[in-house]
Formats: sequence, structure tokens, C-alpha cells
Amino acid sequence: MKLKSIFLVVAVSVATSVLSVWGYSEWVQKQQYSGTQEPGKLPVNYAGFFDKNNPAGPVDFTAASTSATPAVVHIKTRTKAKQVSNNLPRQRNPFSDFFGDDDPFSDFFGGPQSQRVIPEQRASGSGVFISNDGYIVTNNHVVEGADEINVTLANRKTYKATVVGSDNNTDIAVIKVEGASNLPYLVYGNSDDVRLGQWVLAVGYPLNLDVTVTAGIVSAKARSIGINKGDRPIESFIQTDAAVNPGNSGGALINTNGELIGINSAIASPTGSYAGYSYAIPVNLVKKIVNDLIKFGAVQRAYIGISYPNEQLPDEKKRELGIKEGDGVYVSDVASDGSAKLAGIQKGDFITKINGVTISSGPELQEQVARYKPGDKISVTYVRNGKENTANITLKNKSGTYAEVKAESSLDKLGAELATVDAATAKKNDIAGGVVVKKIGNGVLKNTRMQEGFIITSVNGQEVKTVDELKSILASARGNVRVEGIYPGYEGTYGYPLNLSDAPQGQGRNDDGSN
Repeated sequence: MKLKSIFLVVAVSVATSVLSVWGYSEWVQKQQYSGTQEPGKLPVNYAGFFDKNNPAGPVDFTAASTSATPAVVHIKTRTKAKQVSNNLPRQRNPFSDFFGDDDPFSDFFGGPQSQRVIPEQRASGSGVFISNDGYIVTNNHVVEGADEINVTLANRKTYKATVVGSDNNTDIAVIKVEGASNLPYLVYGNSDDVRLGQWVLAVGYPLNLDVTVTAGIVSAKARSIGINKGDRPIESFIQTDAAVNPGNSGGALINTNGELIGINSAIASPTGSYAGYSYAIPVNLVKKIVNDLIKFGAVQRAYIGISYPNEQLPDEKKRELGIKEGDGVYVSDVASDGSAKLAGIQKGDFITKINGVTISSGPELQEQVARYKPGDKISVTYVRNGKENTANITLKNKSGTYAEVKAESSLDKLGAELATVDAATAKKNDIAGGVVVKKIGNGVLKNTRMQEGFIITSVNGQEVKTVDELKSILASARGNVRVEGIYPGYEGTYGYPLNLSDAPQGQGRNDDGSN
């Protein structure tokens, strides 16, 4: 009987505890949702994700890492040492034959040239195989100006590589290794499907380490940080908090399925090393740039023919310029010969969609339009006076036509009027031949101290006697080259370093973006 009484007391105590917990839970729930909804039902504007029947599972990165690391490569570059001077022409001294080194008149005809040597430079970055026959996508700034490019795989095999094409505006370059086949490569994913909070992995060779994988989440999309060079820079980065350091540039950003969704390009840091955020070029844009560089040798950049305010303009400046607030991208100007003008788009309109894809910022607009080429037809949705309209337009190139843009030859990049030197001038100046620079235009020669009348006699140590020889030598040259020659009537040989990647292609933007 005594044992039965103890059992009854315990049972009552347990039941009382359960009822107390249940009652408190009901009270808390009623207090939490009081005035907003019935207990157990979420409000329609609830900001979180709540699915008690489908809880988040554990995250495992091993499969994605294992499939990606063989396809991500270490790129090492070398730029040869170069001698530079102030290159001020010195008039030929008519008395030098009489006095030699002790010529008392030498000061009247120019003193010695100030010269210095830029030492050999070595750098490294990362790249991603995108085909089994050796095509690699990387950043333009990884290989720009390099005289030699070597690629090392995760299995320590090394290959030499050459540049297929590059684009300053997106900071994308394509290189190719020779003498290899059946190489591992990454499959393109879809960067449009990337969502905030999604797990991503950065794969590369930071700080000269072996292949390294870091994990993070997507913290923002369509970021513009003003880092790309070029005449029409395109920035619509995927921002992540995956650790990326110097050397990661050109490496892969992948999803947990091991698909390539971006090319790591930059970090936000006051020190130059990782400090919280990194930026990747979305793969949907990368695909288009890569295909253009391989097929045409140049990016087929399309334009709508509008200008829009810079995202960083202060509110005071916007009011001063009469820029209105609204959803979409404000059209601050329309090119008179552009596609937008022909389609009826006007200054003051707000572009809200490109081919049905919602647009809310300049970087998003740039990314969407950059996926097309001149001659492509797209639909543009815009709002005017509160009314939504849709126009079908045909995109143009920067010259205002629908034609494909051909790759500019290295000779064209010089931006100069050139001619083979005549025999009489060659004999008088004791040279075998050369190319005279008759007029300097808007090319890389404009960025040097070279003066018109200069005769080019060699490029990177190779003798040049005719325009055809100059064209042939420059055709195989990439990045930095050294041009040497003479000024008729002046003594000495003069050298000018040129960067063939720096050829200007048009006017940059100031307060306004353009597309």
C-alpha cells in the first residue's frame, strides 16, 4: 500500500509538470503572436524561413572540393628586366670626330641620358580550366604585360601558356597551355541562380601556397567597387565572405555542387590581404567574354545607347542634375544615334527590365547587356510617368553599327602613321632600314616621350627594316615590349617601353555610366 501511494504521488507530479510546461508554452505563443495572427500560423510578411518539416541539413564540402581542385591551376608569370631613360633627343655633335671623349662642346649638344633599369618581375595568380584541351580563364591583371606564363596543376605538372585574348573592362583573360590533352575542367554553373546566404567555395593558390579551398556565403550581388580598368568598365561582382588573398585572383568560385559560378577577382581590404569580403565576376558574364575572345579575339560589346547616374553620386549632386528617384535605372541621357533613341526611350525614363530580368541598379544593367553582342535583339521595359512600356531594340557596337568588332592588331594599337624609311635616309644615318613614325595618334605611342620623326630599328632586340617586319614582330608580342631606334640628325639610340595592353579605345565615364 505504501509503495502504491508513492507511485501515485510521482505520477501526479509528472503530469502536473507536463501540463505546466504545455500551459507556459501556450501562453508564450499567444503573447508572441498577439494581435498579428493565430497561434501556430506565420504572418504573410514573416521575414524568416521556417519549415519544421524540412530542417536544414549538415553541409559537406568534400565532394565539391575534390572535383574542383584538379581543374584550378597556379599561374606564374615573368616580366623581363627593362632599361628606361628620359629619352630626350640629343643633337648630333659635329665636333665629336675631332675631339672624341674629351669634346669641349659636348655640353652644347646635350649631356648624358638619365637611365635606370626596371628589374625582372615575377608574380603569380590562379586560373581555371574550362575545356579539356587547355583553355584557361583567369584575370587580365594576372597575365597582363607578362613575357612568360607558366601553369602548374594540382598534380605538379607544369606547362607553358600563351595569351589568347584579354579584356580590361571585365578583367578577364583567356590563356591556353600547349601540348596537353584530357585535362580536368570545371563545368559552368548559373550565376543567376546564386542567392544571398548560399554557401560557396573559393579555390586558388593564395600567397604562393598549394591549391587552397576556403568557404563562405554570398553576402551581396551586383556589387560595383570601381576597381576595373578600361574605357567602359563592367562591374557586377558576387560578394562573398570566403577568404581570398593575393594569389587567389583568377581562381574559381564554386557552389556546393562543384559548378563554376564566378572568377575571383578582388578583395576589399585596407592592407592588401583578406579583411572580410571578396569579389567574383559572375560566370554568366565570364562565359560570354571567354567565347568572344576565343572566337573573335575581341569582346563583342553591345550598347543600348543611354547614360545613367553613377551609383556613388551624392544626393546633392543628383538634385543639382535633376535626377529623379524611382525603381530601376534612371536614364539621364540618350545617344542621338543609339538603339534606345530609335526605340523611343527618353531622358527621364526608368529602365526596370532587360528581357524580363528585373533591373534595379547600373551594375545589374551592365551585366545583363554585356551578355549580348551587336545585332542582338532584346526587350527593354521602362517606366514613364508611372506607366510601364516595353520596347524591342537591336543593340549596336561602340561605333554605332551592328557589325562585329574585329580584334585590333598590335600594329594598330601603336596608333601612328608609319612608313618604311627611304634608302637615302637609311644610308645617311648608317642604318640598314627602319620604320619612321610620321604622325602619332591616339595609341600607345601617345603615352611615351617618343616624338614624330623617330625611326624604329628594333623591337625587343629584333631588327626592324620595314613596316611589314614591324607588323610581324608585334603580332607575336604581348604586354610589354621595348622599341628602339634613332632620331635623324641626333646621336645615340633611344628606347621606349610600350604596353600593348594599354591601347586607348574610347572615352571613359565621369559622373555618368553608359551602355
